[in-house]
Amino acid sequence: MSVDADTVRRVAHLARIAVAEDEVESLKGELNAILTFVEQLAEVNVEGVEPMTSVTPMAMKMREDQVTDGGIADDVIANAPAHEHHFFLVPKVVE
Repeated sequence: MSVDADTVRRVAHLARIAVAEDEVESLKGELNAILTFVEQLAEVNVEGVEPMTSVTPMAMKMREDQVTDGGIADDVIANAPAHEHHFFLVPKVVE
């Protein structure tokens, strides 16, 4: 994949970066070098390689998921202008 000058201008526009015309050619070379490196990474065989969270081997801390109401339902509903049975009351907007 190769980047042309129009693509450099479009990327700069999308990133909201002001790029002068004399900088377009150098940025084109830099972006092409980055894309070449990414293409090289795609060639690496990663079959059987486990995903890592760090460069040092460690296990992620895990906990059981527990569904709760947070224990503060009364405090939360107290902020509502109108409520009923722990539900917020809102004006009807659809007939």
